[in-house]
Amino acid sequence: MLRSLRTSPGSLGATLSWLRRLRRRLLAHRRLGAAILAVAAVALTVHAVRPPAPASVALTVAGRDLPAGTVLAAGDLARVRVPPGAVPAGFVERPTGRVLAAALRRGEPITDARLVGPDLTAGHPELVAVPVRLPDAAMASLLRVGDRVELLATDPQDGGTTVAAPDALVLALPAAGETPVTPQNPPNAVTSGSGGRLVVIGVTENLVTRVAGAAVRDFLTYAYGH
Repeated sequence: MLRSLRTSPGSLGATLSWLRRLRRRLLAHRRLGAAILAVAAVALTVHAVRPPAPASVALTVAGRDLPAGTVLAAGDLARVRVPPGAVPAGFVERPTGRVLAAALRRGEPITDARLVGPDLTAGHPELVAVPVRLPDAAMASLLRVGDRVELLATDPQDGGTTVAAPDALVLALPAAGETPVTPQNPPNAVTSGSGGRLVVIGVTENLVTRVAGAAVRDFLTYAYGH
């Protein structure tokens, strides 16, 4: 009976070896689990202390270089995100269909002061925007937005020349052959079809009637102001 309970030395050695291997495996898995938990703890800590993404807003900008007089289409524009403090005054969110008063470089924001319309004089409250047609398109092409000119009116009957506006500011140069889109001149409006080039100028209110009369009666030209 006692002999049946005895374990041979070889069998006991094998059992002890198996137990040692099991212990090593358990320790290895415990170390791996501890390492995984440590990495997870570090990741959670980094996420918790990471500052939130800075606030930003979408801004409509020129998607490519655009010449004055461009009727803006979706393909001319791009959207970028900028800090709220970088949004310019007069930002126009949906400018499609509007006419550029001046050339824009790629990436420049679209503002009301860059579009043909009543907002052209936003930076010049003393002026009124008046579209006039210069008969000589080549001469008109020499002008640039921001130029100060003396607007001259020549009577086609007697050839006499008078000063219609002594210090007119060039506000916009719509593309040759195009009519500015404004509340007074909506898209599809009937135009005279006359030659020359439309130029939007800014004059003081007391000169609006004189300039408007000269625009339909006389031959307009200009001289650069002093």
